[in-house]
Amino acid sequence: MEPLRPTDPSHIGGYRLLRRLGAGGMGVVYLGRSSGGGLVAIKVILADRVDDPSFRVRFRREVAAARRVRSPWVAAVTDAETESDTPWLATAYVPGPALGEAVAAFGPLTEPYARQLGVRLAEALAAVHAADLVHRDVKPGNILLALDGPRLIDFGIARSAQDTALTGLNMVIGSPGFLSPEQARAHGPVVGPASDVFSLGCVLVFATSGRRPFGAGSPAAMLYRTVHAEADLRGVPEGLLPLLGACLDKDPARRPTAAELGERLAVGLPGEGEGAPWLPEPVIRLIAGRSTELLALPAVEATVQVPGEVAQVAQSPEAGAAGDGPGTATGPGRRRLLAFASAGGVLVAGGLGTWAALRGDGGRGSGARAGSVPRHTIGLQADLSGPGATLGRALERGAQLAVADFNARADRPFTLALRVRDDAGRLDRAREVAGQLGADKGVLAVIGPTSDAVASAVAGPYHTARLALVSVSLGADTVSHVEYRNYLASRAGDTRLILPLLAQVGRRTRQRDRARGTVVGVIDDRNAGDLSWQAARDFAAALTSDSYPTPPLTVTVARGATDVRAPVAELLAYRVDAIAYLGLLPGAVAVARELRRVGFDGDRMALQPVREPRFLREAGAAAEGWYLSSAFVDASAYARTKAFAAGYRSRYGTAPPRYAAEAYDVVGLVARGLRGVAGTGAEREALIGRLPRTAYRGITKEFRFDPDSGVVSEAGLYLSRVVDGRFRFLGTYEEATKSRRG
Repeated sequence: MEPLRPTDPSHIGGYRLLRRLGAGGMGVVYLGRSSGGGLVAIKVILADRVDDPSFRVRFRREVAAARRVRSPWVAAVTDAETESDTPWLATAYVPGPALGEAVAAFGPLTEPYARQLGVRLAEALAAVHAADLVHRDVKPGNILLALDGPRLIDFGIARSAQDTALTGLNMVIGSPGFLSPEQARAHGPVVGPASDVFSLGCVLVFATSGRRPFGAGSPAAMLYRTVHAEADLRGVPEGLLPLLGACLDKDPARRPTAAELGERLAVGLPGEGEGAPWLPEPVIRLIAGRSTELLALPAVEATVQVPGEVAQVAQSPEAGAAGDGPGTATGPGRRRLLAFASAGGVLVAGGLGTWAALRGDGGRGSGARAGSVPRHTIGLQADLSGPGATLGRALERGAQLAVADFNARADRPFTLALRVRDDAGRLDRAREVAGQLGADKGVLAVIGPTSDAVASAVAGPYHTARLALVSVSLGADTVSHVEYRNYLASRAGDTRLILPLLAQVGRRTRQRDRARGTVVGVIDDRNAGDLSWQAARDFAAALTSDSYPTPPLTVTVARGATDVRAPVAELLAYRVDAIAYLGLLPGAVAVARELRRVGFDGDRMALQPVREPRFLREAGAAAEGWYLSSAFVDASAYARTKAFAAGYRSRYGTAPPRYAAEAYDVVGLVARGLRGVAGTGAEREALIGRLPRTAYRGITKEFRFDPDSGVVSEAGLYLSRVVDGRFRFLGTYEEATKSRRG
């Protein structure tokens, strides 16, 4: 049945709704105020979940679980209604940031602060376990920071260690990167209190080093490393290494209990009442500032709450959008009632050359006066003066052309502006730039940056500022949409670069005796780290099936080794027809020279890191004939981008470098997303929700994002070949392998 809506949608359960704080898979969280003036975070179950019995059970369990826990470091349940047509739960409101936000904004904690954090969280978990519960989702996003200590929140998946009725067979419950090996396996050992201790160990590693102990990337990769790999404890203070190592033991029986962990963390800390701050001063100032902002809340107009909809939110247009969790608040400022746009995306054909589809308002823009259009600003953060300046200039110029082309159209729905900031490739400067763009309320989204390290440093600050961050050239998965929902990667991940090479193998197989197929040798060069290991594993898996005639042979170059003669000889003894080298450029040069020396004339293939002029110079004649994959187009050689290439050459006097055309397209993607939210006054928040669901056909590829990973689909992967000492662009891997002859 259709769930009933409250008679007064600006109130629920006697609480006045002041602001939407965020949303998750189960409900929408609002900031509410009781009749007595107290502030609470109210979680309202989504309308499409109301009639689902399993969600009803889960919501009742969350309420019951949270009510059984008694600890000053657990956000207390103050009120709830689980049986109404619009079920809800109210907890004490914590105005401070989540732990992940604080680490991203101010850097890792030193050992004394980490110990104080850990002592309180261990005490919180001890209380959870004393209530015969297992939290099962201890992560930085579920730890809010208050002036007196942390608060553990969100019991949405907590349950008794004996309760298995609501867990499906082989279902992974928790957040990859912070869950335990027994959770990652989804079967085997019981997920008990020791699982929460493992997760708290992961949290403390993150808090002190700024990194997850089992890396970033896809959820599947993180789960695999959690079960099989040793924790990466680089950056963890030496005094915490033994204890955190014990927390991260693969065997639950060897981990300390929460109470034991708290006792060991407390060693050497000042006693209660001695006045030592429990957090660094910048974090304390942030918490205090957010607490002060609450003083203005009585004047805020009520939020209109509609179950299942992100409908209308009372918020300052100057202050930006509210955060996505109960610990986030922004200043009230001037009050208006803002309508959030719908989240759907519509495919636009032809890139910036087909802007008529953006209109719908006679070309004047939403709410614009006759003869005028509103102006919206996109930020661009890139290295323009450091080691990555070549790439940074390519992004800047591609984006500038896109803005100029968009603004040249008479039927444009709004005018675009580009605000460019140079981070010089330095992390300190990058954080400063992120702070500047985040504080500039005229900037509605940011394109960039140009290195994985910088992306890791700025994703958090941009998340705090509620700014969508869309990378153009990054594919290493060091930043995850799972952790930062404002982040999108507009090119396929590095591990997908094997697809053009697999397509080439398929083309060769079609030309050969299909009973034998193409026998492939795969070189996993451990000097390339996870890139080569995962690519080699996926490459071999794709060619190991009942439908493929001959399984591949994978050989390994050990970490630190430079001599490739033995692995090459092993492949040749296997009588391979093609060799895929899946490492970095120096190794590719060595392999190319060795294959030329022994006279191998089969297909030789490598990934994008090898597609550099340096490969041509150093490998010389040995580079001839190699097939190379890439996630960037050769704009001068591709039919769909030749008009762009001509415009680029006319304006800048040179052929467009790699990723210039992709930056042009990303501006078009953001503009397409703005079409649905422009004029609401809440563009930042709405864009974060809208862009992942926006489909857009640019000049380089069609942009469609995976809703879970936030990474663009497999479009935009290309194949090139070295011919006469130059890279010859063959097109998308589908085009290259369907149209060519042998």
